[in-house]
Amino acid sequence: MIDPTIQSAISAALQAYTAYNPVNAEELTTKLITVFTADEDFLQKAEALDAVFKDYPQAEALREVFFDLLMVNFFSADINRLEEDYLDSPEWADIEEETLDRGTELLNVLLYLNECRDESIEPSLEDYLTEFLLVEDDEFQDEHQIYEPVIANQILVESSPAEVKKVAEKLSEDSELKEIFYPVITFFQNTQPSTSDEAQVAESALDKGFDMAVYKILVEFNKD
Repeated sequence: MIDPTIQSAISAALQAYTAYNPVNAEELTTKLITVFTADEDFLQKAEALDAVFKDYPQAEALREVFFDLLMVNFFSADINRLEEDYLDSPEWADIEEETLDRGTELLNVLLYLNECRDESIEPSLEDYLTEFLLVEDDEFQDEHQIYEPVIANQILVESSPAEVKKVAEKLSEDSELKEIFYPVITFFQNTQPSTSDEAQVAESALDKGFDMAVYKILVEFNKD
């Protein structure tokens, strides 16, 4: 099974990425949707996902982002065919342990946007940090540490993509948010962008293919 929003996000992301990289978007989209819709368990799907990206090394940069999408799809679509308490089962605990080093922080943003859609909430960076991640709560200091670059630069949501780029370029190489900082912040600057807004984001992007792929995923997740 595949969530319709995720199917749209896959297509939009690959169209954006292949505008700057020599990859057959239509072919890769078809193969990835086949993985997502397969009637297999999560780890089998993850292996199939890795196999697709092995065949398309030009798209390797997107592998972990698509792992995030695979995880979100599991929570929103695949979970419907499993037992009600599956996420509390030893089997799921083993899967979580085995995939600890997979994916990116984009997963949390996507889960937040799903929650916003379900509860008819207008997404904002402040709400994401304080109400979803609870970065101000003493019990969630790991999240606070990870998101320190975002917390310290929240004012950027009132700025321009060019200003976001300046900060993104200076982030530490070991920051867990370095790769997705630019597309996430520019998305929260304007969560309902026009075509000209998107063009402005693309103009200042550091890695145009990757940044715009992630950006388009976020935009798709925020559509009604």
